[in-house]
Amino acid sequence: MAKTLIVITGPTAVGKTELCMLLARHLEIPIINADSRQIYRELRIGTAAPTETQLRQVRHYFVGTLALDEYYSASLYEEQVIRLLEDDLFRKHDYALLTGGSMMYIDAVCNGIDDIPTVDDETRRVMKQRLADKGLEALCEELRRLDPEHYETVDRKNPRRVVHALEICHMTGQTYTSFRKRQTKQRPFRIIKIGLTRPREEIYRRINERVDQMMADGLLDEARSLYDKRELNALNTVGYKEMFAYLDGTWTLEEAVERLKGNTRRYARKQLTWFKKDPAVKWFHPDDIKQITDYIEHVE
Repeated sequence: MAKTLIVITGPTAVGKTELCMLLARHLEIPIINADSRQIYRELRIGTAAPTETQLRQVRHYFVGTLALDEYYSASLYEEQVIRLLEDDLFRKHDYALLTGGSMMYIDAVCNGIDDIPTVDDETRRVMKQRLADKGLEALCEELRRLDPEHYETVDRKNPRRVVHALEICHMTGQTYTSFRKRQTKQRPFRIIKIGLTRPREEIYRRINERVDQMMADGLLDEARSLYDKRELNALNTVGYKEMFAYLDGTWTLEEAVERLKGNTRRYARKQLTWFKKDPAVKWFHPDDIKQITDYIEHVE
């Protein structure tokens, strides 16, 4: 039997964690996390990271392994997951299970990612300072001059994307575009992609309930403990941005919670749009456990 990577994905709050816990116990395999924020150990409540009970029941990889200020990327994630599969998990099991909602991380493992150079610390420091001094608009104009092709496609409202492209331009003397070959890598294992979805109103209700539970669990206190680090890229994410806006005095707490719910709903729509472009994804309701296990065991 060919070694098989099962990928379980879908929008936030759809029920990936519950299903994957069942599958992992059924197949007696660990879970590989594909959530780009759950990898940071300080972000537990706001990322809905697996609980201590879940971590004891099933081994998880890439959960709570990094400090907030440690550099990480989809390229590093691809490299580390492929090494884990080939050197460890596929030596012990016929199946491996990867789950999460971070589109780029899943795509990196399934299709590969371009070999873009790792930015050195000095270049990163200089560009961070230039962003603070000159602002995003000026850096966008610089990117337009240095790499007009990438300028046309990059999200110019996302400072991390703009700055990263400029870091590559300055560090290598080449355009960011020149490193983007967009070639799908062939993997030495099968990949089964399963998408989980529910009626939109049900997803929205679950998102609202999750946010309310996060607040009850202490999200505000978690954000307050991280407030002095709010400029770090890892905290430029839904859940923390809204709490920081409350702590800044920009919104009331009620407004921040409602913004958090709305922004999470928008992110869920973005996830669904991304994943539904992939014809290899087979879609199920999370409660269709028997159909999902049958599909895994009998798909050609």
